[in-house]
Amino acid sequence: MKKAVEAIKNAGTITIAAHVNPDGDTIGSMLSLGLGLEKLGKKVYLVSQDGVPKKYRTLPGAKSVKKTITKKTDIAITVDCNSKKMVGEPYKTMRSADNFIEIDHHETREAFGDLRIIDTKATAVGEQIYELLKKLKVTIDKDIAQNILTSLIVETGSFRLPNIRPFTFQVCADLVKRGADFYKLVDMIFWTHSKEAVLLSGIALSRCKFRKNGKIVWSQIKRKDFENIKGKDEDVDAVADEMRAIKKTEIAVFFREKGKSKIRVSLRSKKHINIAHLAEQYGGGGHSDVAGCVIKNDSAEIRGLLYEAEKYLKDEKRYKTYNKRT
Repeated sequence: MKKAVEAIKNAGTITIAAHVNPDGDTIGSMLSLGLGLEKLGKKVYLVSQDGVPKKYRTLPGAKSVKKTITKKTDIAITVDCNSKKMVGEPYKTMRSADNFIEIDHHETREAFGDLRIIDTKATAVGEQIYELLKKLKVTIDKDIAQNILTSLIVETGSFRLPNIRPFTFQVCADLVKRGADFYKLVDMIFWTHSKEAVLLSGIALSRCKFRKNGKIVWSQIKRKDFENIKGKDEDVDAVADEMRAIKKTEIAVFFREKGKSKIRVSLRSKKHINIAHLAEQYGGGGHSDVAGCVIKNDSAEIRGLLYEAEKYLKDEKRYKTYNKRT
């Protein structure tokens, strides 16, 4: 942290990147850090390969996010990326920066930066940004607070998931005091859905299939479904969580076609089953209860992943873990 603070203070230009298929944690963290560093007089470039999901486009600073970066900057910073692959195309330009800083809280990761601010106990990267801005003596105003709180709300499932720690509530209280609108964010993130999202979620849930007496539930959305509904990939981001909520379910697996050759897989688990290990087997990663990967668009590949998921129910000693972030 000290080295990162020193490097940031001495820098003039800084690039901050979110991860591919961005969620509220990476977007909120990127935006809040960007606004904070601008307060220090830095020239900041914000980049997200896949842009900003529609629901987060009204957040302070979201309009300045670009999909590509062509300029070398003094410092490159990634937020919520556990590998360079998670950065996507922007990494090719960012790696030429004089200093590369990773800010992350994943338990499973592949280091790629010069400096790393890693806290696997952090509930969300937003907590880490909050601490970093404090170290930089940046005043957290209403806009910054709104973005950090977005990170916390998303990563905790609106304070329902087991990754919460006492510090999370302390940060949340401070952010609300500084003007962050908790109700507005919860309504935006969880209570307001587009027509496309509702229809696609309904299709996905109607296709749920169960294995091992309901302990494993899986479903899928195909490209033609997106085309028929005129929806986007982000419209089904909440489906895996809804599947996990089904009674008796311990592992939820949601497949969504990304093209003719690839399928994006969203994994969720309960009862401390470390689903991140399963994602790693297929080149992905994540947290113990929330993870993902990309596999070949092939029925044999789907069956193989589901078969591997069953092993996580059988071998409890090997695959169960108590979340290190709590």
